[in-house]
Amino acid sequence: MARMVNENGCGQDLQSTELNGAGRGTARWGPQHAGALELANLYSPGKRCQEWISVVLCFSLMAFNFCHLLVNFHLGHMWYILLGIVAGILTADFASGLVHWGADTWGSVELPIVGKAFIRPFREHHIDPTAITRHDFIETNGDNCMLTLVPLAHMAFNFLTLSPAEHYHNYPWHCYVMALAIFVTLTNQIHKWSHTYFGLPGWVVFLQNCHIILPRKHHRIHHVSPHETYFCITTGWLNYPLEKPGFWSRLEDLIQSVTGEKPWSDDLKWAHKTK
Repeated sequence: MARMVNENGCGQDLQSTELNGAGRGTARWGPQHAGALELANLYSPGKRCQEWISVVLCFSLMAFNFCHLLVNFHLGHMWYILLGIVAGILTADFASGLVHWGADTWGSVELPIVGKAFIRPFREHHIDPTAITRHDFIETNGDNCMLTLVPLAHMAFNFLTLSPAEHYHNYPWHCYVMALAIFVTLTNQIHKWSHTYFGLPGWVVFLQNCHIILPRKHHRIHHVSPHETYFCITTGWLNYPLEKPGFWSRLEDLIQSVTGEKPWSDDLKWAHKTK
């Protein structure tokens, strides 16, 4: 499948860019797009409550586990710790790409439970890319916090029940899980920063410029219609290695051949909404 990649995309918001990819019609981006308005209105009080609970539990568990990691720290683990942190970051980046690709390409807002709760934001984002910059901390990070609850709770249980010798043996693994949880939790915040062109803290811009987190210029490649490339949005480190062999397009073709489902159909439907 042909992919449009432009490293030198414009530096302004993409609200006024036309949906000019194959089959995308001439509907325009932005918060006044009919589909964007309808999708924004599907954000419910129940969803807000789920996000609040997820954020509180996630950061409580993260603080608990971090304190225990500090207490159990040993210099003999140093190289394994560094390896675990890098592996955790890479895993988070790949996971962000897999979820991003899956939600962009497949599924529908009409699906029970997951449609309005989890697929809706992806549809809204392609129609109104700057909507995420208007979301507060809870709405931005609630879903990602929810994804980390099980591994963080399991780690906390281990800290409470395992012996000191077992803690020593499992410490590098816990560092991997902690790094993975931190970067999964921050993925959508990092994504939000990649769409924010004014008022970012200097340290965020520094991390973007060093490509420690997803840079703004790098992420603009994904937002060149039809949005079929560069799905990893934590650091973006894996985007080129995955794009070079056509990983996502091959996976898309495989699923289509096995299931007969047409990719991008729901995304196109929302992009073409006029009322």
